[in-house]
Amino acid sequence: MIVADPRTRRVIVNSDVKNEADDQFAVVHALLSPTLDVRGVIPAHFGTRRGDDSLAESARELDVLLRLLGRTGTVPIPPGAPHALADEATPVDSPGARLIIDEARRSDAGPLFVAFLGPLTDMASALLLAPDIADRDVTVIWIGGPPYGDIESVGAWPEFNLGNDIAAANVVFDSGITLWQVPSNVYRLVNVSYAELRRRVEPHGELGRYLAQQVVDYNTAHHKVAVESRSLGDSPAIALMLEPWCAQFRRQDPVRFAAGGSYEPSLRGGPVRVVEQVDTRFLLEDMFAKLEEFGAAHT
Repeated sequence: MIVADPRTRRVIVNSDVKNEADDQFAVVHALLSPTLDVRGVIPAHFGTRRGDDSLAESARELDVLLRLLGRTGTVPIPPGAPHALADEATPVDSPGARLIIDEARRSDAGPLFVAFLGPLTDMASALLLAPDIADRDVTVIWIGGPPYGDIESVGAWPEFNLGNDIAAANVVFDSGITLWQVPSNVYRLVNVSYAELRRRVEPHGELGRYLAQQVVDYNTAHHKVAVESRSLGDSPAIALMLEPWCAQFRRQDPVRFAAGGSYEPSLRGGPVRVVEQVDTRFLLEDMFAKLEEFGAAHT
């Protein structure tokens, strides 16, 4: 029996968890990882394309996941902003933004990683409310933004997470805070098939059945053609918190975003560490193994 490493890494996860069907896997993966000291999971909005109550939908989904994990009441879930920033100067104060500020300002707990699986609204608000945290030992990991260069982008423009709050993305990119970005051409490649879900996820208790079925339900509701797979595009954020060396990075000079969602050079901010490739074998196998272990311990 491997003796677990007792050390932990302090993290916060910010998730528009009811938006699609991949956030659920990322949140569960984080909470099943013993080296991650999850200081809170912040429910986030995901725009108004499917309704005006997306923040509340994310909060309710987190309640479901915590119940399935047997963790109800053990993990703070302070709500984030209910909507995007009105502009680049006006924060949306929220308990979620305050949690980020409080954890960033701690001088007794080591580095802080904050993973954003949706829009950057709450990080931008935290920076506008407390600009000093940009100079703290904080790393922001963002799943979002279009490809760089001439790589073809498939899907709506602008990229979904960016499009839900372009102003917030500009605040964060201009702030100079340490930023790791996983753009859409990278996060889309973390695909799992229905066959994998049937074999590696569904057999492992109520949690496994729920995770697998909600992928199928989402695809059935939102895809016009039949599919049998889904990208778990938010999961690279968890892999990077577990093992930063599981990805290939490159240094990107400062950029910000035009109104349409394209990149433009910036004279503000700092360099961005852009993920160009992530070790999907490590990511998926670690998640599958932890789901199996959890299921075996709770049957």
